[in-house]
Amino acid sequence: MKLAVIGGGSTYTPELVDGFARLRDELPVTDIALIDPNASRLELVAGMARRMLAHAGHPAQVLATASVEEGVAGADAVLFQLRIGGQTARNVDETLPLRCGCVGQETTGAGGLAKALRTVPVVLELAETVRRHAPGAWIVDFTNPVGVVTRALLDAGHRAIGLCNVAIGFQRRAAATLGVEPSRVSLGHVGLNHLTWERAVYLDGVDVLPALLGEHAEELAEGLGLRPGLLTRLGAVPSYYLRYFYAHDQVVQEQRARPSRAAEVAAMEERLLEMYADPAVVEKPELLSQRGGAFYSEAAVALIASLLGDRGDAQVVNLRNGGTLPFLDDDAVIEVPATITAAGAVPLPVPAVEPLYSGLIAHVSAYERLALDAALYGGADRVRDALLAHPLIGQDAIAEELTDLLLEANRAYLPWTVG
Repeated sequence: MKLAVIGGGSTYTPELVDGFARLRDELPVTDIALIDPNASRLELVAGMARRMLAHAGHPAQVLATASVEEGVAGADAVLFQLRIGGQTARNVDETLPLRCGCVGQETTGAGGLAKALRTVPVVLELAETVRRHAPGAWIVDFTNPVGVVTRALLDAGHRAIGLCNVAIGFQRRAAATLGVEPSRVSLGHVGLNHLTWERAVYLDGVDVLPALLGEHAEELAEGLGLRPGLLTRLGAVPSYYLRYFYAHDQVVQEQRARPSRAAEVAAMEERLLEMYADPAVVEKPELLSQRGGAFYSEAAVALIASLLGDRGDAQVVNLRNGGTLPFLDDDAVIEVPATITAAGAVPLPVPAVEPLYSGLIAHVSAYERLALDAALYGGADRVRDALLAHPLIGQDAIAEELTDLLLEANRAYLPWTVG
């Protein structure tokens, strides 16, 4: 079994390799192709991957290449985990919106739109290469903004599924709180990527969320940066990305007072790459747990194993709505539990979504449609429309100013802005 990782020079990659090594019985990988144009980073990460596999006694071979064609050829699955513009562009995404009083975040709001503009055209070009050289491969997209990127891939006819670690992260946290094995816990997870709520937590099929909220609301809220009373009133646990909506002005104040997350991650990546260069380091460094993407490897292994092994189990993924949420277009991409087989993902039934959630979901889904149009076809007017439609922006003067700022800052990545 061959797996290819586009963006294989990422400091995330050893997290992925660690999962391949630990879960070899679940996913018997024989070849791993790491694909990245950054030769120096790729060499360090590939060396680290080889040492990790050897230390674990895993026989998989690691190919490191800048050639997408060579890397994906004959692959059974291709993971996309790329960041166009690196941490430098991310830093702009996180700081520029603050000038207009808007939250600065790489996937939410204006920063998320800027990332989509840079990312979608590149991802679609890469996916065409996958179609030519590995026509039977599944594309698993971990590249943000996952909802917009996954919709772009599906609209273009690719065999693609979007993946995020938010759901598995909460599942593991809930299992730890309950003192049980994660396999006994499943979620009533609903929404869009980075806009989700847990409306149920099932332990052996029984919903224990009311008890969890009754006993642990303060602890759960603290981890989200929200008030315990909000969780109690909602009767649900929002993802931590909902803090950008429920506490927007507070977040803006906090972001203005401290360095960006991009700056923190850039410094962390320097230290990680130094570790990866040390031939004595043969296991995933503890520092990597602070990088983000917790449980990404386990979610990826589970998804690929089910796609290639036709397991028919339930996992939370990003996929077509197809009537699951009747207040959205069928072509919208949602994030819900789905049955995963060799034929792909089929969403499980979702109980009716209350207006408190469905209104915001519909609002952001409409923005995502406009964001994809802007990424595909360009034009300042399309960018402005997307910003105007976003619930965290929504004001004409701010949308106008942000359009000019975002296009100027991203001119090097948007050929249609030239001239």
